[in-house]
Amino acid sequence: MSKDKHHHGALREALIAAGIELMEAGGPAALSLRKCAARAGVSHAAPAHHFNGIVSLKAAIMARSFRMFTETMRTHRAGAGTPRARLLAICEGYLAFARRHRALFQFMFQPFAEDRAQINAPVMAELEAHSGAAFQELAEACAPFEPVAGQAGGTEALVWSLVHGYAMLFATAPEGGTPIGTPPDFADILPDFPLKK
Repeated sequence: MSKDKHHHGALREALIAAGIELMEAGGPAALSLRKCAARAGVSHAAPAHHFNGIVSLKAAIMARSFRMFTETMRTHRAGAGTPRARLLAICEGYLAFARRHRALFQFMFQPFAEDRAQINAPVMAELEAHSGAAFQELAEACAPFEPVAGQAGGTEALVWSLVHGYAMLFATAPEGGTPIGTPPDFADILPDFPLKK
């Protein structure tokens, strides 16, 4: 199939979508420029039009994953009324994404092994913007509450550690239970933080 099948912008989208599909099916090890090109129905040379190598494609997939992650948190937050309800909804969105997109979730938060200097500038800007937007959702949900231990960022650090740890231990665990049996609902372990006066 010719690369003429895709318009210039659509080719980039097709390659990112192909990369996400490959990663969700087989994890990061399943990803290669050649496999993405084949899945998108273009020549193996086509990715070079948008990505200067596999590192940039991985970063673009990570950026898209963070965008999806943020959208999931926002969808869960929509309609939540009280500050506590909004914070819990953000966390439930966090966990829903981790359950639905296990490979992407683990890929997004693993150390970036390759040299970030290899990522082309537009992709790096996209990654920074989308990962920053995800954290901003958490920060805004924590803003109405007194900072933990009176330290700026303390509530965000505690909630992020709690929800991310829960996601890694329980939300992405294989079927069949955990060492503690059935884990408690996240709502039952999220502290009831005092509101700012």
